[in-house]
Amino acid sequence: MAEIRAASVLPARREEITLHTSDGLELVGELALPPERPPVATLVCLHPLPTAEGMMDSHVLRKASFRLPALADLAVLRFNTRGTTSARGTSQGEFGEGETERFDVAAALEYTEYHDLPRPWLLGWSFGTELALKWGLDPLVEGAILLSPPLKRAGDADLDAWGADGRPVVALVPEFDDYLRPAEARERFKRVPQAEVVAVDDAKHLWVGEPYVRIVLNEIVKRVAPAACPLPTEWDETDR
Repeated sequence: MAEIRAASVLPARREEITLHTSDGLELVGELALPPERPPVATLVCLHPLPTAEGMMDSHVLRKASFRLPALADLAVLRFNTRGTTSARGTSQGEFGEGETERFDVAAALEYTEYHDLPRPWLLGWSFGTELALKWGLDPLVEGAILLSPPLKRAGDADLDAWGADGRPVVALVPEFDDYLRPAEARERFKRVPQAEVVAVDDAKHLWVGEPYVRIVLNEIVKRVAPAACPLPTEWDETDR
């Protein structure tokens, strides 16, 4: 058995994909599926702010795609929103300040429906949480998991809509976040009665460090695929 480390890449069926938006853009992405079994649920990943180097390869989302198909039988769909570049390539269009990205979120969810990917959950990080809250109340969506939500672009009306809808919302809030810390987050999320606010001690906005990545991935799996929780910290390399 080998320890799962920051650079570990576990087995998965990986496919480069292209999303097509209703306003005529092509967005580059990747779908990672469990290596042998069908997925039990799907994570649709919404990355941090592209003008601050956020992209589909932002480390927590990349590590989710590297580990969770094998460890939790999850499908992980990552993509670059309009105008965003990563090693996978550059999505067409230009940054829309979180407004025209509504079409990007819709395109990702349409992809899950067309390809029969089960039980899509939105996994947003920072700017991606704004997209989830503003544009994610699609009938297909099971719930939203929010990493470091700043609640800047997404306002009270968006929170009220999720509160009225009733679908699960889980906010993972670092103790030392740059924008929204746990006490304020609990106050803001009172507008969403079903929301869980999980404060993570000593963590910061970017979740740097393997201990924090493990906390995040376990909190995701606890909601989306609870039978796989807690996640193992070792992997049998003969399973490759």
